[in-house]
Amino acid sequence: MYLHRTAIFVAAALSAAAQFPPGYVDPKPVLDAASRAIGADKLRCVTVAGTAYTGMVGQQRESGWNVDWPKGEPLTNFKRTMNWDAGFLREEFDRKPGLNPASWKYGQGWLGGVPLQRNSRQIFAVSGRSAWHIDGPGSPPAAAPPEHAERWQLDLWMSPPGFLKAAALPGANPKAVWRWELGESGRDGATTKPEKMTVVSISLFGKYRVDATINARNLLQRIHTWVPDPVLGDMNYEHEFSDESYVDLGGGMRFPGVWHHHDGWDDNYGAQSVTAGHNGFGGVLRDVRANACPEPDPVPAPVRAATFDERVRVRELARGVWLMGGGTHNSVAIEFDDYLAVIEAPLDERRALAVIEETSKRAPDKPIRFLVNTHQHFDHIGGLRTYMHIGATIVTHAKNIAFYTRDVLNYAPRTLAPDMLSLWPPTELAEGYQYEAVRENYILGAGSRYLHVSYVQPLAHVEGMLAAWLPNERILVEADLLDTNEPLPARPSPSHKSLYDHVRRLKLDPAVIVPIHGEPIPWSRFEQLARPAPGR
Repeated sequence: MYLHRTAIFVAAALSAAAQFPPGYVDPKPVLDAASRAIGADKLRCVTVAGTAYTGMVGQQRESGWNVDWPKGEPLTNFKRTMNWDAGFLREEFDRKPGLNPASWKYGQGWLGGVPLQRNSRQIFAVSGRSAWHIDGPGSPPAAAPPEHAERWQLDLWMSPPGFLKAAALPGANPKAVWRWELGESGRDGATTKPEKMTVVSISLFGKYRVDATINARNLLQRIHTWVPDPVLGDMNYEHEFSDESYVDLGGGMRFPGVWHHHDGWDDNYGAQSVTAGHNGFGGVLRDVRANACPEPDPVPAPVRAATFDERVRVRELARGVWLMGGGTHNSVAIEFDDYLAVIEAPLDERRALAVIEETSKRAPDKPIRFLVNTHQHFDHIGGLRTYMHIGATIVTHAKNIAFYTRDVLNYAPRTLAPDMLSLWPPTELAEGYQYEAVRENYILGAGSRYLHVSYVQPLAHVEGMLAAWLPNERILVEADLLDTNEPLPARPSPSHKSLYDHVRRLKLDPAVIVPIHGEPIPWSRFEQLARPAPGR
């Protein structure tokens, strides 16, 4: 009898083990243990508060290996409320006015045309498929586009309780594997011991594969996924927590009070190698309160009714020169004798295709042969791949070439948001002759029209900046050095001075400045702002 029962037990065990291929393990006991370790089933919502920092994702000064995104202004009085039952997340903080609301944790992820902030207190919220920003309490809400609301919602579930709750939802389809993670060397030279980890992967929103690394203490120490990015494609996106970061909330509940977040691969080795950053957000948020959250904010009526006009509004600046406006970023299309050129390919493929269509209507029998790129900030290069797809040569500063060829204009698969270059890759992409590297000056054109592209420096804002000059039309096209989408300041900025000195040094004689951000203005108006005072 004993042997019979033993045989049945062994057979059942072998049958259960056979359900998982070599290298895989049963995710259920792993998830159950992790849930018990932090009391996830008891946590309906949490509010965390403290101080935080932000990295300006995609706004690096110069591409380079293994560096952080530029640090933004500190976020003081930071508070985040996460309510998983309601699918609601709210973040608020104080920081210096005059900044772009999109330039904090979300980096280039939200470019919805929101004006610069005028108040210190900033509020961001997402509820279901709707997201919005409020510039100071009592101010009207500004809606974020649906695709960016999805990114904000993702952050709600990429927390330890959120992940464990999402893993139990229909369609999550959890899978688990094990691996040894090697020790890491700390700043003091000490090396932590290798540790056996379990990685549980789930499906979220039917689109994202999110995985959590769970250690032997049943604590989630890393939650990772990929998000679609126009520049990098499937971009690494992850939160990290140490064991010591978990705050004891009583009643068997714990929640991390120190956060660290990466946009792009940490250390960049073996993946994107020239992106110039990864540390996107972090904070010491040890004031943690469980299940004592305010009621979720209702979605404001203007947010529910919001529409996003993405039409290109065309304006002729001179014969055969068109401003392609109608959004947060302009492009400028120029007709030459045998071809067309476009200055700037901002945002993403959708915007680039709209500009390409409008440009081609003006001269349907001429190819767009050149795309002039001013600089390598992500919001200005999201459409580069689209122009390469249609056969245009990318004209950019030599300092940007390594970044573009390795990380942007490549054959890397884009699974979350495939673009035309990934779906129909041209052989020219591999052959590498669709680039023109500018060091100081570059000339396009012949006959009656020339475009002079020149290197602008010194600049604290970015390295590798180009400006474009049409001498016969006396039109100067520039990006980020003078923005007219906000009122001009009372005093010139360092970028204003650099632009003014650049024009004087090259002995240019512009009548009009055409910014990538804002409306064209007379040179005389800018000169009043930027010209040095007498005696200086």
